Amino acid sequence: MDVERTAEEFVRQHLAQALGGWRGSIEAAVPTAVFTIIFLTTHNLKAAIVAGAALTVAALVVRMIQRTSVQYVLNAAIGVGIGAIFAYRSARHGGSVNDQALAFFLPGVLFNVAYAVGLVFTIVVRWPFVGFMIGAALGDPIGWRQTRGLVVVCSRLTWCLVIPCALRVIVQGPVYVAGHEDWISADAAVSILAVAKLAMGWPLLVAAFAAMAVLLGRSRTPLEAPRSGTVAPSSAE
Repeated sequence: MDVERTAEEFVRQHLAQALGGWRGSIEAAVPTAVFTIIFLTTHNLKAAIVAGAALTVAALVVRMIQRTSVQYVLNAAIGVGIGAIFAYRSARHGGSVNDQALAFFLPGVLFNVAYAVGLVFTIVVRWPFVGFMIGAALGDPIGWRQTRGLVVVCSRLTWCLVIPCALRVIVQGPVYVAGHEDWISADAAVSILAVAKLAMGWPLLVAAFAAMAVLLGRSRTPLEAPRSGTVAPSSAE
């Protein structure tokens, strides 16, 4: 493992690669954002799904031609694909266009619930998720855990990923339930969810990256392994 003066310096050097850089982040976010914009302006579910899928395929083709990683494009494809499956299942059961669109948003809410719970779990058991991201970028998935400072820093950075997921669930979850239970109209629920998904997608991701940058810039955690060979508890406790 490389030797830097602090854990923050080490993580800063490799975090961009682990996150896929700005290009990877954009590729993961744009298809869903395009779906949201098109549906919000046209209320045409099929056109919105086709547009999102077309952008995903185009990005995938470019990546394959350039022989670079397709990981983040596939993430977007999976998200759009699962949403489309939920929407078409609603259509097969006689749901209106708005009911189908409401169903499209359900996987995103469930994903954020699962992701937030999973991320917190990795912090609690002292195997923070960001550590695996750094390890994957270095080709050594668990080597980072042998270093006290990296466990501490990766725990802090993992909280930066938990908060956006939790905020999306807090805002979007009740709206979905209200629309599904007819407490508000499906049309109103879909419009609110579309705006919320757009506002809480890329902007929250940028905010999370900014928070990571602040943490990495302000902290100075020594980069050394415990003498006993065990990993010290993270600062997340």
